[in-house]
Amino acid sequence: MGRKVPSAGLVTAAERAWRNAYAPYSGFRVGAALLTSDGQVYSGANVENASYGLSRCAEQSAVQAMASAGGRSFVQLVVVTDSDPPASPCGGCRQVLAEFAPEAEVWLLSLDGRAQVRTSVAELLPGAFTLGSAEDDRSGPPRDA
Repeated sequence: MGRKVPSAGLVTAAERAWRNAYAPYSGFRVGAALLTSDGQVYSGANVENASYGLSRCAEQSAVQAMASAGGRSFVQLVVVTDSDPPASPCGGCRQVLAEFAPEAEVWLLSLDGRAQVRTSVAELLPGAFTLGSAEDDRSGPPRDA
């Protein structure tokens, strides 16, 4: 992992997403922003739903924004929460992140900036489940095992 501090632009994008989070049930806002290798930034916020299973995490929202725009990988992710220590992505989010960028750098930040954790997707989810190599075309039909 290369950086000693997270990208300032990503922090700003994640903080903006945090402010836009829709969390009327838990009251726990999360903002995330990711950076692709070509410099594009995609952000997302958690969006809760009365039917809890339909809620979406901030990290998944950011990945979905990237994938919907045609992106297929990212190099850095910033997650902002109003907690100390900062919250880590849930297990489902870790798997989604590993699908697109298993080696990406991850920064977990408290909203006030005092608490920072630097890690990677691979460290968050060692031994991630995969169906094939990253070079495989993921848009085709599933393969027989």
